[in-house]
Amino acid sequence: MNPPNMQAAVAAPAGATPAYETLSNLLHTRYSCRAFVPQALERATIDRILAAAQRTASWCNAQPWQLTIASGATLARLRSALQAHVAAEPPAPDLPWPREYRGVYQERRRECGWGLYEALGIPKGDREASARQAAENFTMFGAPHVAIVSSDEALGVYGAVDCGAYVGNFLLAAHSLGVATVAQAALAAYPGVLREVLGIAADRNIVCGISFGLADAAHAANRYRTQRAAPGDSVTWLD
Repeated sequence: MNPPNMQAAVAAPAGATPAYETLSNLLHTRYSCRAFVPQALERATIDRILAAAQRTASWCNAQPWQLTIASGATLARLRSALQAHVAAEPPAPDLPWPREYRGVYQERRRECGWGLYEALGIPKGDREASARQAAENFTMFGAPHVAIVSSDEALGVYGAVDCGAYVGNFLLAAHSLGVATVAQAALAAYPGVLREVLGIAADRNIVCGISFGLADAAHAANRYRTQRAAPGDSVTWLD
């Protein structure tokens, strides 16, 4: 795998170490990939990602995450099952989705969605085209691999928080090896399908999926980038 392009990274602050610069570059250049080429990754590359992500810190070092990785024929069965189920049944995630997005969170959510649709040439108000794009979640955007992330249901919110930290590190580890990723809450909307096709136990909460592989660099969806708020918008200093 070739290392990711770091040209979009911002200048490092004065006194930054090489390790900081590397991490900052990864954070500034990673993006959510929404179009993949079908080429499968070598198992050794996936193993490297998993080895790095396993170092994630967790509550009491419980390390509650479990991954079920589907590729090939199993992934094809999962795609078919999800697409059939989505057309007939409402979402029923193990973990409740946000009650609502309000204020600045709603503004950021809308900006993200509108920016993607604009990149794809989908005009505002075109619900049919928007629905078709949303349905791409259940094809895993053509990725050759998907990892379904689950936690022991007894750990509740803390298990989910730990899994979130793991997912973030998985994404960065993958990016460091030139592997594209997208974390997908949408896949957790139909846990019964995931359990049936992939054999995930009933006592595991489905947290999310991660689709991964090599990006289709020519696809319009992969030319869109989200923005981030200034650090000061998220911090309150008390002296």
